[in-house]
Amino acid sequence: MNQHSITYPQYRKYPNNKAYFKIISATEWEEIQVIGSKSFLHYFTVKILPDRNFIYDMTFDYERNWVAIEESEYESHRKNAEEKKQ
Repeated sequence: MNQHSITYPQYRKYPNNKAYFKIISATEWEEIQVIGSKSFLHYFTVKILPDRNFIYDMTFDYERNWVAIEESEYESHRKNAEEKKQ
């Protein structure tokens, strides 16, 4: 496996603007889920292989499913998001 160099955090969103992501590290991310006029903040830690694959794809192979965004776009949505209890 090739080693990739990356600086965290990284920011992504779905092209339909229904979810925004902050990739904090290779094992942690935040997701803002947009449902109607409400936004919900979820925090995830990698515990299983599918999570590890998801965060890897968001970081290194995102072009087909995500759009890279700036921190300011992510933070503008985060300030209005309700933290969701897991």
